[in-house]
Amino acid sequence: MTSSKSLSSLSVAAWVLAFALLAVFPLLPEPIGGKFHTELLAKVMIMAIFAASLQLLVGYTGLVSLGHAAFFGFGAYAVAMLAPMSEAGNGWLMLAAAVGGAGLLALVIGALVMRTQGIYFIMVTLAFGQLVYFVFHDTKIAGGSDGAYVYFKPALAIGGWQWIDLEQANSFYWFVLGALVLTLGVLTLVLRSRFGHALIGIKHNEQRMRAAGYSTLLYKLASFVVAGMLAGLGGFLYAAQYGFVTPEILSWHYSGNALVMIILGGLGSLGGAVAGAFAFVLLSEWFSSLTKHWQLLFGSFIIVAVALLPQGLAGLWARLPSSQRKEAA
Repeated sequence: MTSSKSLSSLSVAAWVLAFALLAVFPLLPEPIGGKFHTELLAKVMIMAIFAASLQLLVGYTGLVSLGHAAFFGFGAYAVAMLAPMSEAGNGWLMLAAAVGGAGLLALVIGALVMRTQGIYFIMVTLAFGQLVYFVFHDTKIAGGSDGAYVYFKPALAIGGWQWIDLEQANSFYWFVLGALVLTLGVLTLVLRSRFGHALIGIKHNEQRMRAAGYSTLLYKLASFVVAGMLAGLGGFLYAAQYGFVTPEILSWHYSGNALVMIILGGLGSLGGAVAGAFAFVLLSEWFSSLTKHWQLLFGSFIIVAVALLPQGLAGLWARLPSSQRKEAA
């Protein structure tokens, strides 16, 4: 009991320290801080939100989806389709459309695919994800294959007062950081609830959970919808940061990237999803600056990392209390 409490306190302290460092990062002088690195870390945190949403499905519910980028991309396209060309649009409306629209899309797709399992679930989610991709790619709904522009960052005003200016790099960074904290907070509450415990039980033995009286289909569908809504939040932030969305962010490649992030960070760990996103994006930037064949280099790194760290980066943290106990003994 004592070691469990100390481990929990250590984890909370690590989270607080990590978020404190992220909060003060834009205030650091160059070359550590600066606009470029601030925008890069904002991108990392957006991908961390995307990875954390997929972690709920893969790491905690046992549903491996290759169509998760459909919800991320739908959230981004919701912003692009609602953004006016001459002024900043209503950010609250765009945010509601991105999160709510992605959740509704996840509800429709989830209701159709949730009766499949294993490899069939993977392939059906891949098929639906590609279907959404081709809807935006082959039609003129939002620019077709050329994509769509968001000329102004969304305006987040309350009572006529704009409480945060997303056009400012630092303000946008802190808004993304707040969204990441909110995402992890929501997922933590979900996983600690009876609903979250049921999801973990379904992952380990769905047949036993069904025999115990749980409607596993509805639980998995709810997890699918929550994950889709959080992915839509990431899509909203992506569109706001870059001001341009293309059908490529809906493709299975983006779903594969998110899957690599959580595998690299560690399955079944929210911290692993965040660490995996940081490692994936930052290493991609570094390797691409070294050579034009950076994907070969990055692929080799992933193979070595998975071989040496089968539990991901989160496994390194999990080993820390054990080593401390041995030293104390």
